[in-house]
Amino acid sequence: MNPSFHTIGIIAKTQEQRLGHILEALIGHLQHHQRRILLDDSVLPWLDDTSAGEPVTRAHMAAEADLAIVVGGDGTFLGAARTLVDAEVPLLGVNAGRLGFLVDVSPHEMLGRLDEILSGLYVEDRRSMLHARLMRGDDVVAAQDALNDVVMHIRDAVRMIEFDTWINGRFVNTQRADGMVVATPTGSTAYALSGGGPILSPCLEAVVMVPICPHGLSNRPLVVPAGNRIEIAVNEHSRTLAQVAFDGQDTFDMEPLDRIVIEPKPRKLRLIHPTGYDYLQILRVKLGWGEQP
Repeated sequence: MNPSFHTIGIIAKTQEQRLGHILEALIGHLQHHQRRILLDDSVLPWLDDTSAGEPVTRAHMAAEADLAIVVGGDGTFLGAARTLVDAEVPLLGVNAGRLGFLVDVSPHEMLGRLDEILSGLYVEDRRSMLHARLMRGDDVVAAQDALNDVVMHIRDAVRMIEFDTWINGRFVNTQRADGMVVATPTGSTAYALSGGGPILSPCLEAVVMVPICPHGLSNRPLVVPAGNRIEIAVNEHSRTLAQVAFDGQDTFDMEPLDRIVIEPKPRKLRLIHPTGYDYLQILRVKLGWGEQP
């Protein structure tokens, strides 16, 4: 039997009308189980009474929590993952969003599943993440982690970027496209999938590189070992402004000759799933496999 969780943090989506009822039920249930409850700033606007928990900063939650419950969609989950991964706080997702590949507990089954998890019955999953640096010469302009993907894309005008790619210092090619998605197996069902990339099993130690609308039809998605160092540089002849985005949340402008250096993050994210978790079933449901027209 797995160990139980005693200090539990709660993080919520900032814009969702249904959250008040879900959060009140969640907090009341944790009180019934006599758990210590830490409330992220994102939770406070939804509660009339916060006396059942302790309002804390995200840093405080990282230092104190045994488990963080994320109520929202995948975007909320991605933000929580990036702030809690280094503290090795496991995350459990309650789906109050739309698609929800990462938040796999529905609100109507939340309390029953929580009983199981608090009694030690759950499945723990570890997911690879990326660490990327935006370099301008020898200077680091930005450095961020990503659970889903690191994306270089056009900044404003609808015009292709010309960029160069290297893997472990070896030149791959120069191509013209709307950008490039570098995704983890977790992120292979996000932007990379929309760009025609393959779905990678979360347990794989791999990264997929998916060009966005490439001009050359032979430029196809490429899967490489997760330990590789990937570099993408805006070509000096490119006339299009570019940006880099980390999990679609933090973006930074790029200049000609800027390069993105992407490497595996040494620490993996801990996910908590209910017993019976089945990744293939999630794909069937979320992607509508087998549905009749």
